Amino acid sequence: MEVLKTPIEGLLVIKPKIFNDDRGYFFESWSQKFFTENDLDLNFVQDNESLSNKGVLRGLHFQNPPFAQGKLVRVIRGSVLDVVVDIRKESSTYGQYFSIVLNEENKTIFWIPPGFAHGFISLEDNTIFSYKCTGVYNSASEDALIWSDIDLNIDWRCINPLVSEKDLVAGNFKNFISQF
Repeated sequence: MEVLKTPIEGLLVIKPKIFNDDRGYFFESWSQKFFTENDLDLNFVQDNESLSNKGVLRGLHFQNPPFAQGKLVRVIRGSVLDVVVDIRKESSTYGQYFSIVLNEENKTIFWIPPGFAHGFISLEDNTIFSYKCTGVYNSASEDALIWSDIDLNIDWRCINPLVSEKDLVAGNFKNFISQF
């Protein structure tokens, strides 16, 4: 595996080593030894998976402390534009976003530490998105930013995504008071 830093401190792109042959492929999607050797001593407590059709947008979600979650995300089938917004008050990149395409071909893995709002839009039908979490789901600490916030100005590459009712009423960044 190869770890690549992003312009936003803490976000990491992980490129696994893929072994292809006549039978198909093999790669490690998680190795505690590798992550520990790269100063990421992580304890995952929950795995989640979602299925989305093209144009489904989920996010921008996060859990507030003390139930904040780090997420190790990847796509098993299909393709997404994965987006995170830095909501760490003391960060020099507070309010900035980073996006990356994750798909079944590139098998890229993305580490999102606590302190980021996270969302994705499915670029293909039947996309399976998988993520490992460092904390369990806690509905009382759950929060979200509106995906279409004009101050964040995220290019989702889609004009009219399919969004949940809950995500349609999420707060805007201008009025957001971060607990991170």
